[in-house]
Amino acid sequence: MKVALDNIGKRFNQEWIFRGVSLNFTTPNSYVITGTNGSGKSTLLQVISSASHLSEGKIIYSIEDKEVNTEEIYKYVSIAAPYMELIEEYRLEELVHFHSRFKPYLKNKTPNEVIEIMQLEKVKKRYIKQYSSGMKQRVKLALAILSDTPLLLLDEPCSNLDKQGIEWYKNMITQYANNRIVIVCSNLIKDEYYFCNHSIELSTYKI
Repeated sequence: MKVALDNIGKRFNQEWIFRGVSLNFTTPNSYVITGTNGSGKSTLLQVISSASHLSEGKIIYSIEDKEVNTEEIYKYVSIAAPYMELIEEYRLEELVHFHSRFKPYLKNKTPNEVIEIMQLEKVKKRYIKQYSSGMKQRVKLALAILSDTPLLLLDEPCSNLDKQGIEWYKNMITQYANNRIVIVCSNLIKDEYYFCNHSIELSTYKI
């Protein structure tokens, strides 16, 4: 897969969050986008995921040199981010089944196997609203990383994870993030992007 950002910009009211961004993301590479809080990292990730509209420029998505319609890109993207909410009225096993209806899991993994990988089997019948912030983060990360998509977007993936959770995350990346485009937004927390082979400093594109 290839994602080409062609001179893109995003503004809120009269303020430009970033402008003049031209970048190419290709399989099987991993990228970290760094910058201070408020620098626009999350906004850029939402734009790449097609969840937020551009103010200028364009993004071209292609698979095997065939362009993908922007309206269809959601099928090829998975994302985990602090601002994304889980359905808290669902039990974990219900949520994992529900997710699989829209995006199949890697290597044809079953919902029960996904829950085992989360290491949350003992609490799978609890409602998500009863989970701690660290448990919810595991769920978000697992649903994104284990979805069978060529583009994986992770915004501050280690937020709310303890030391054991961070090791779990790193193991997930090692096992399941190969042969994809992975883009991580980070406040320079090395554990979040230790595997990335490209670095982008977003302040370069501030007006």
